Amino acid sequence: MSSLLDLAPVVPVVVVDDVETAVPMARALVAGGLPVIEVTLRTEAGLESIRRIAAEVEGAVVGAGTVRRPADVEAAVEAGSRFLVSPGSPAALVDEMIASGVPFLPGVATATEVMVLFERGLREMKFFPAEQAGGVNYLKALGGPLPEVRFCPTGGIRLATAPAYLALPNVGCVGGTWLTPAAALAAGDYAAIEKLAAEAATLR
Repeated sequence: MSSLLDLAPVVPVVVVDDVETAVPMARALVAGGLPVIEVTLRTEAGLESIRRIAAEVEGAVVGAGTVRRPADVEAAVEAGSRFLVSPGSPAALVDEMIASGVPFLPGVATATEVMVLFERGLREMKFFPAEQAGGVNYLKALGGPLPEVRFCPTGGIRLATAPAYLALPNVGCVGGTWLTPAAALAAGDYAAIEKLAAEAATLR
């Protein structure tokens, strides 16, 4: 698989409460042009949703988000995750993600965290929480001393603010929660989700 950061301009960050919505939601996102889908492990339905999407949705590149513990890594990979995303980067978790052999984006919010991972040979990271941690200006500043590192900023980004991030040379894609509104999922309005995905897919 080529770099996660180059597959789509926006990675939907999805919280699934009802596992029955996972497959039709993923199909809507893929149809709209966003094949990379991060299903968070914040709910009981997370792992089973990954399992179903991996097995049933053609064209989807599904991964696990909110990976917080080493045990999460094994469970996510076993469920069919093709990538892993963590909110932070404690050493034991990074060790486990490296050992998994699966592409991953460890979470960082400071220059020191970026440099620690850079020293370990990592060049692609998640910048989180993006808006709260300094947003576009902070990432622009990091690009000076650390031009080799590329980011997927996530956290507080919306359709209107995504282009400013995507214009930065050290940003490959952004993560967004706006693509799968809870109300649309609850109502089974997958056409609305496909429309939101199609809008986001044109950002780059």
